[in-house]
Amino acid sequence: MNAVWLACAALLAFYVGWRWYSRFIAERIYRLDHDYVTPAHRYRDGVDFVPTRKWVLWGHHFTSVAGAAPIVGPAIAMYWGWGPAIAWVVLGTIFAAGVHDFGALVLSVRNKGQSIGTLAHRLVGRRAKLLFLFIILILILMVNAVFAWVIANLFINNPASVLPVILQIPIAIWFGYTVIRRNRPMLVPSLVALAVMYGTAILTTRVGWLQIDLVSWFGGAGATTALFALDATSAAFLVWIVVLLAYVYVASTLPVWKLLQPRDYINAQQLLFGLLILYGGLLVIRPEVTAPLYNAGADPSWFPLLFITIACGAISGFHGLVASGTSSKQLDRETDARAVGYLGALGEGTLALITIIAVSTFFATQADFLAGYASFAQAGSASLGYFVGGAAQLAGGLGIPADVAATLVALIIVCFAATTLDSAVRLLRYIIGELGIEYRVPALTRRHVATSLAVGFTALLVILPDGGRGFGSGGYLLWPLFGTSNQLLAGITLMLISLWLVRQGRNPLPTLVPMVFLLAMTVWAMSAQVIFSWSGLGDAPPEWLLFVLGSAILGFALWILLEAVRLLASPTARAARAAAGDAAGADRAPGDEGDAGPQDAPGRRP
Repeated sequence: MNAVWLACAALLAFYVGWRWYSRFIAERIYRLDHDYVTPAHRYRDGVDFVPTRKWVLWGHHFTSVAGAAPIVGPAIAMYWGWGPAIAWVVLGTIFAAGVHDFGALVLSVRNKGQSIGTLAHRLVGRRAKLLFLFIILILILMVNAVFAWVIANLFINNPASVLPVILQIPIAIWFGYTVIRRNRPMLVPSLVALAVMYGTAILTTRVGWLQIDLVSWFGGAGATTALFALDATSAAFLVWIVVLLAYVYVASTLPVWKLLQPRDYINAQQLLFGLLILYGGLLVIRPEVTAPLYNAGADPSWFPLLFITIACGAISGFHGLVASGTSSKQLDRETDARAVGYLGALGEGTLALITIIAVSTFFATQADFLAGYASFAQAGSASLGYFVGGAAQLAGGLGIPADVAATLVALIIVCFAATTLDSAVRLLRYIIGELGIEYRVPALTRRHVATSLAVGFTALLVILPDGGRGFGSGGYLLWPLFGTSNQLLAGITLMLISLWLVRQGRNPLPTLVPMVFLLAMTVWAMSAQVIFSWSGLGDAPPEWLLFVLGSAILGFALWILLEAVRLLASPTARAARAAAGDAAGADRAPGDEGDAGPQDAPGRRP
């Protein structure tokens, strides 16, 4: 089968989802109001609450939620064949991710830009908020620790990508002052930024002395350094991790317009350019799909593991954290939420799609594919390399040399991972601040105190434990919890959106249906992991840390779910829905939030 037809069918489905389904959600379900005064205007402080042009904010949101996950997850899920992977990416993006990201953004905007954790308090109760924050803290710490390791690893294995990534920082600052601060046109500065970054990437690929190769500087692999008597590779990891954590400390405390927004916008332009290269190469070389439609010999089965393996690229709870944590504080007009939330999810789905196509066309024969994906463990360790190889093949269709293409792909992954790391540290700062308010510890609400704790906890998790992948891989100790925790968070976020819709007298089915499906798959998968994989009751030896934390997260999620079911089934909730005038097809005026206090009255733009 020719891969072009796969791409065309999936992209057409994405277009239909954007053109009609997202409009239905915007107009009939969330009922966006162009004149609603968003938190970015109401609480404007020049640091976190900053009204932002729609496409600049889309760039921030898109790159913050993407990271490396929409590449890694689909590449691993190819173990079960391209059929299940494509089906979940397309259907999950249109009917779950788009609604989830869009809804989390709108819900936060209608509640003073508050995070999902605080909204759990308002919609379900104080206990739900504390349980929710516990899950979020573990999830963000895992993301921070693992992404720091991923970036350091890519810097070590792709030294040609280091200088372009470093150059992106002054370019982004210049872009922020030139375009965002002074409100000037974006086209020329965007093109200049892309030309400098990609030009540098090509130059560093071909000019060895421009490559920042710390392992070689420390004497080469296997050499012992004076840096804590570490070998050269471990010393390089330590240096890069310290540099990264110092960078995210500064980046996450600066006003968003100075670095976060412009860098994310540049990264979004960079990814769009990269996608054009990959899809353009696909049209030129028209490769055949050599991966099987379905791998009948796969063990374990794809059901339900597929739905936690492909998270970003279909639906991910981390997206709700970004939407309610940073994006909602920058939304200029409420009607921009459709492009930022739903189209951001479609952008990630487009990246996941080309990942599947790159891997499915990389191998010469189906036998080669089955040898490369001989086991699920092998898929987990080698799939990223298969994507890089497949992407280089596609880029070669436009005449781009393989080594340059590999540098460009590494550049995209590093920039996206760094964006996610920066946003995640900022989110962790917000959550620590919320805990400070909850437990009346004013020091935790201070920006630098909360950021120091966020970076410090991340550093401890990265450096101290052994995650099984060498020095600096401590985050991987908890990484088996990520897929299920992340998807539980997405399901609970959909539950909160559904509760809000019910209280507003609106149709909750567009969020209830994906919520029920996602929670069923995730609880099933997590229960199997906790009971059979980590407890020692199955064939695998016990993993007590994962068992304890996994049991706690599962128990907390079920507790929150039961609280929400009780509220949904209560006479008060039913009465609120009936009073909304469903029979007459009437709706409250946008902004008349039944569960908001007097201090939350939305107002109107003058």
